Formats: sequence, C-alpha cells, structure tokens
Amino acid sequence: MKEDIILIGGGGHCISCIDVIEQENKFNIAGVVDLNEISNVQGYKFLGGYSNLDELIKYYKYAFITFGQIKTIAERIETFGLLHELGFIIPSIISPKAYVSKNSKLGDGSIVMHGAIINSNAIIGKNCIVNTNSVIEHDSYVGNNCHISTGSIINGNCKVGEGSFIGSNATLVNASVLPNNSFIKAGSIYYTKR
Repeated sequence: MKEDIILIGGGGHCISCIDVIEQENKFNIAGVVDLNEISNVQGYKFLGGYSNLDELIKYYKYAFITFGQIKTIAERIETFGLLHELGFIIPSIISPKAYVSKNSKLGDGSIVMHGAIINSNAIIGKNCIVNTNSVIEHDSYVGNNCHISTGSIINGNCKVGEGSFIGSNATLVNASVLPNNSFIKAGSIYYTKR
C-alpha cells in the first residue's frame, strides 16, 4: 500500500514534481502546503500554510519540497531543516523516465526529473534538484542543496560545492571543481584544473 505524502510549495516546479511523483507511483499525494492560499494544484487540495505543519505531522509522515531555487537556496535549506525538526521523512524521488545507476547515491529530499541521467559512482547530496534532461557523469560529486538545471551536463570526476546552481545547458568540463554556492550561467562552459 502506498504512503501519503504532502508537498511543500505550489508553484511551477510543484507541477513538474507532481508529474514525477505520480509516475514513480510510490506515494499518494495528500495535498499541498504553500505560503499563499491556493485553490488546488493539478487537482490536489490546499492543506494550509507552513504554520499547519506541526498539525499535519500527526497525519502524514512523508513530506517533499516542491518549490525550486529561484534566486537563493536559503528557503529550501530552511524548509528542509524545519521538516526534519518536525519529524517528517523526506524521501528521494526518481522519475521512471530517468536513468540512475545502481552504483550512484542520492541523498534525502533530492529529485531526479524526467530524462535525467546519473551515471556510475556519482554522488548527489540532500535536497537537490536534478532537472529534466540533465546529465551527471561517472565519479562526480554534487553537494547538498544544489540545483542542476535543465539540459546541463556535469562531466566525469567533477565536484560541485554545496548550494550551487548550474544554469540550463551549462557544461562543466571533466574534473572541474566548483566552490560552495557557485552560480554557473545558463549555456556557459566551466573548466578548472585540480
């Protein structure tokens, strides 16, 4: 029997996450929590604001963050911490239309969207977004709280520091190292020597 899960954040990223969660078919979506009152998202009911979370933990043990990383990762980090503090289990979510090597690791609260590829020995931290059609190659490391945007490529043996944002269609050349909280512009090519 599938467990119920509540979603935190009802914007555009939530719509994409719902599609992945429905297709993964491991959870029943009970509803959406958001800072603002919303009528519904993709037919799922509004469960109230963040102040309702201490009540919702009595009924639901699973929660997942479904808002993206727009200008800063701070809200995702804060919300991830709050959910843990309240006792929610924050699973990882993997699209059945993605490829994730059995020899890779994916942290709690991370989502792998449709068409993404995570190859052998790659490690993805907690609370990350591996967005549609992105590629993380063998032996690469992505720290906690990162957003790997649509169509971006992280080649083999790269290290992406915590809290980093890799823009759409950006490429990290083999063995590149990004410091924490890096921002790589969409369409750019990034290279560093170790």
